[in-house]
Amino acid sequence: MSAPVDRSQSELFPLFLKLDGKKVLVVGGGAVATAKVGALLATGAEIALVAPHVTNDIAALAKAGKIAVARRSFIESDLEGVWVVIAASTPEVNRSVAAAAAPRRLFVLAVDDKSAASAFGAGVVRKGGVTLAVSTDGRAPALAGLVREGIEALLPDDLADWSAVAARARAAWKTSGVPMAARRPLLLAALNEIYAARASAESAPVPPARRGRVTLVGAGPGSADLVTVRGKQRLAEADLVLYDALASEEMKSWAPGARWFFVGKRACRQSIKQEILNRLLVKYARRGLHVVRLKCGDPFVFGRGGEEALALAEAGVPFEIVPGVSTAVAAPALAGIPVTHRGLASSFAVLTGHHEEVYGPLLDGFVPGTLTLVFMMGLGQRARIAERLVARGWSAEMPAAVVVGAATPQSWTWTGTLGALGAVDLPEAAARAPGLLVVGAVVAVAGELAGLVSASAAGKP
Repeated sequence: MSAPVDRSQSELFPLFLKLDGKKVLVVGGGAVATAKVGALLATGAEIALVAPHVTNDIAALAKAGKIAVARRSFIESDLEGVWVVIAASTPEVNRSVAAAAAPRRLFVLAVDDKSAASAFGAGVVRKGGVTLAVSTDGRAPALAGLVREGIEALLPDDLADWSAVAARARAAWKTSGVPMAARRPLLLAALNEIYAARASAESAPVPPARRGRVTLVGAGPGSADLVTVRGKQRLAEADLVLYDALASEEMKSWAPGARWFFVGKRACRQSIKQEILNRLLVKYARRGLHVVRLKCGDPFVFGRGGEEALALAEAGVPFEIVPGVSTAVAAPALAGIPVTHRGLASSFAVLTGHHEEVYGPLLDGFVPGTLTLVFMMGLGQRARIAERLVARGWSAEMPAAVVVGAATPQSWTWTGTLGALGAVDLPEAAARAPGLLVVGAVVAVAGELAGLVSASAAGKP
């Protein structure tokens, strides 16, 4: 009698599906379902979607005849003729889909719902005819995405040349009967010949017409319409855009001929080290490309633009700085807070709020209440910042503000006192967005402005 199989320890079997002409059912009509439909369109699958409500993008695809949409709840008969199911609805609906699919022997990819899934999506890299998929068995999809970005950064740009050489060599080996075990060393030698042939050509001086350049562009505080005219022009000229997490996705339409690569950093976490990013800027410019480094706010205000400019100058790569609207002044302004105001503050200081050992000594040097303080990236330190300012002599009644996601749909503002700043409870959506703190008498101007605007709207004098 064989021993029972411990299925809790079983591994997933990686597989790429050929879905061209096959029916795939998507249950759900929200943002996640929209993303899955977008990925499925490239496979040539026959897509059917069921949901009471759908996004505008899904509605547009249905109107164009690219997918079939039924605006109602899921029923079991929706599974007829289906090869694969993607459940991207509520957990209750996902579980009912899984229960109906199991006796039909259909695989169900239940988005972010491991208990209802019999298949799991992956972080996918497609480059030069090579497809790589990264999975965490449904346990940590965000980690799969991060690993995917790292792998994509490591893959060579000429991977398409590798594929072409390998395909030609394979045909020759099959004709000649070369055994499988002998093929890998032969392929490695063939790939090395590519670089040997290029080495002499790349050592020659690069003609001026082929020399690339880098433009460091400030993307502003978040909204695409707050980018400078010159910044928009440089994006239109770009061959490659390396962009931050806070740069608006809307800007991609301004550079239709460029490749976009995410290199964002947020809250002391980064996907690519700055040293590697500097090398990428130099590498692609030397290949004759116009590289735009798109940075949120202004490149030289806590954006490491100075480090990138120095690296480019040392490498002899031509570059240009296109300033951006700094979030340090734009975010307070959008919340109705002037960082300077006659009679209240004639100066302001911008500090990074990440680490107390950095901002602490600076705070100790300011005379309490004499200027406006703006803390970038200081949400997580708001309690300690307030505590230190009060201990230094700032009044606990001094006006203070938290501005989150300025110039984005997630914008949120709190105003109150310095004494209450540390206890501010951020909404869930705001907690994931970038934000800053403002401390100073000028914060009170926001309330005064709001009152005057309300009175004017109500027709009061």
